Amino acid sequence: MTIASIPVRLAAVLAMLGGLVAGDLRAADPVPATPSGYALASNLSYLPDGVAATDYQRERCHLDVYYPEGAEGFATVVWFHGGGLKGGERSVPEGLKGQGIAVVAVNYRLYPKVSCPGYLEDAAAAVAWTFRHIARYGGDPHRIFVSGHSAGGYLTSMVGLDKRWLAACGIDANRIAGLIPLSGHTITHMTVREERGIPDTQPVVDEFAPLYHVRADAPPILLVTGDREMEMLGRYEENAYLMRMLKVVKHPDVTLYELQGYGHNMVDPALKPMLDWIRKHPGSGGGR
Repeated sequence: MTIASIPVRLAAVLAMLGGLVAGDLRAADPVPATPSGYALASNLSYLPDGVAATDYQRERCHLDVYYPEGAEGFATVVWFHGGGLKGGERSVPEGLKGQGIAVVAVNYRLYPKVSCPGYLEDAAAAVAWTFRHIARYGGDPHRIFVSGHSAGGYLTSMVGLDKRWLAACGIDANRIAGLIPLSGHTITHMTVREERGIPDTQPVVDEFAPLYHVRADAPPILLVTGDREMEMLGRYEENAYLMRMLKVVKHPDVTLYELQGYGHNMVDPALKPMLDWIRKHPGSGGGR
């Protein structure tokens, strides 16, 4: 596939179609989330047992698990909220509800109360928690996808491409079934640059850039951005370059969608192609 063949008229297609106490699962009993067979286990700590947590970790390092009750073998999306690594709260996107999948919605520590790599460590810990615990809710640990919007997309790409973060949690990043960053930085994140006194208009590619960790054996990747003329700070072009470099190293499964007519806030129209893509990907090496 070349960039020219990427389906950049997805907005029109959508219109035509009609367009988620440390390690303690007993701390929050599942409660009905909808009248249609889904439940929500809320405010679960994803910190490993035995961690001497700070007050801020006890405040932020929690997740919710939204899942279909009585089902087994379903896919799971670990979802990281946006907010520039400075704000935001976990929630389950409306378009992912009632779709036969689980969503693990994650909070993580934020700048300036924590600096890089604190939020990367939190993202990896939440993904590792999901591998170890999703089967208790009926989910298939071979079918864990990681996604998020903006800053959450950046975290998605970093934990999937730079294997050291999940390796520190005892998980091989290649066991992720797929990475789906929505409008995520592929250069070093603007907040990481801000911590160093670098302006957001000065691109940097270093160890905290997904582009720095391009590799052929990474999980399947779906990149989604808004319209290149409406996105912030060249976000489409960043993702196009990541796709190109993945293809250069012979990565076998990377796709880029540009949602024309949408700016940076493009989560809602991105969810249908995201779900379609998940359903076409059977899974990876599983959990342990």
